[in-house]
Amino acid sequence: MSHSGPLPLAQRAARVRFRRALALVAMTLVLPGSAQLVAGNRRVGRVAVWASIVLASATVATAITSYFWHELALWIATTPTVLLVLRLALLVLGLAWAALFVDAFRLGEPLTLGVGHRRTTLLVNCGLALTVAGALLFGSHVVNTQRGMIMALFTGTKESAAVDGRYNVLLIGADSGVTRWGMRTDSMTLASIDATTGRTVLIGLPRNMENFPFQHGSVLAKQFPHGYNCSTCELNSLSTYASDHPTLFKDAKYPGIDATIEGIEGITDLKVNYWAMIDLQGFRDLADAVGGVTINVRQPIAIGKTGDVVGWIQPGVQRLSGDKLLWYARSRATSDDYSRMARQKCVMSAMLHQLSPTTVLQHFDALATASKGVLETSIPPSDVDTFVTLAMKAKSQKVATLSLVPPLVDTMHPDIAKIRAAIARSLAGKPATGKHRSRPAQVTTQMTEGSYGSMQTGYTANDTTNLAAAC
Repeated sequence: MSHSGPLPLAQRAARVRFRRALALVAMTLVLPGSAQLVAGNRRVGRVAVWASIVLASATVATAITSYFWHELALWIATTPTVLLVLRLALLVLGLAWAALFVDAFRLGEPLTLGVGHRRTTLLVNCGLALTVAGALLFGSHVVNTQRGMIMALFTGTKESAAVDGRYNVLLIGADSGVTRWGMRTDSMTLASIDATTGRTVLIGLPRNMENFPFQHGSVLAKQFPHGYNCSTCELNSLSTYASDHPTLFKDAKYPGIDATIEGIEGITDLKVNYWAMIDLQGFRDLADAVGGVTINVRQPIAIGKTGDVVGWIQPGVQRLSGDKLLWYARSRATSDDYSRMARQKCVMSAMLHQLSPTTVLQHFDALATASKGVLETSIPPSDVDTFVTLAMKAKSQKVATLSLVPPLVDTMHPDIAKIRAAIARSLAGKPATGKHRSRPAQVTTQMTEGSYGSMQTGYTANDTTNLAAAC
């Protein structure tokens, strides 16, 4: 026969002690230091509580400010010193919070609890301590990875101010192979970016351009006072020339790039602020790291070299990664250099619009690991936030292109005055040829290995006020 009634005093006391122990753990989760303020070392409690309030307020204020002013978030995410402070703060916070959980368990007087209550309190305490500390320590790891990537990629030491309201960044694709890093410039694009709006014009320079001048006073102007006009003098040979004549650029860390910049400045009459170079084979790793890029493949694209085609990228809207994206950007087995340049611009446009901050975060570790080995730039860490901000603005803008190729430009005997006038029109938002070539159908229905147009009529993606529409 059973009956209900008030619990014995000992059982009631045990429940009170158990609830108190759990309450101290919960207090530590909600407001670190509050358990110590109530039942332990009040001095430690006051410090922890105030620190928690200050950190929570600062985090909320930063989040709200960043929502309305994205530049703050970008500055935090790209400034090595800030990232170092943030990393150390997360590390210390994680360890300190875990220590407060341990102390809260002690304040719960576990030896006075029953075996079942003691085990439950221990499991709850350890679970919360490991979860909170683990999350903060993982956050510290991510911040450190971000900082390491910034430090490894952005090795420049000098800031370069915008000229005439624009930043000009030379994008170089270097052919891969042993001892070739920085030696063979396979592709060259000068990205001219409006320093206020982010509007970008991609100026493509053919690697086979000849007979062009250097700006007065430059190193190579003294070597070639009548222009770069020898029998083997093509734009992409400047890096090799600089390597073969080390005394010309003896103080330069990258003489091949410096020589290439002198050539491009002589052709375009634009000051190059910074450069970024990627090994084209390493480009595969970057494509894989972000999960690929969606491309509208309009015609079969050959995989392999001329006379040695081993496969095809079939037509259709598809996500290309690794080898296929590289072959889409490089193939010329059934076309020419200029069709390839048009496709490369399409890849740039796709990456600009598809690589959102969310995508980067989802593939952050892989992207950081891949980029350290294949990408290098003269942009200093202090200017990274500027260019990330401009890139975000550029996503909402129409990207324009101007490739200095036929039929606009005779690459063997270029008309430099004509080139500079065309560049001026493009920078002003006008088509270089005087025709609005933003829609392929308005120009031609001909297509050459996936690029609208031909070498005779010109490729739309090489001269357009709206690159996305031309691709």
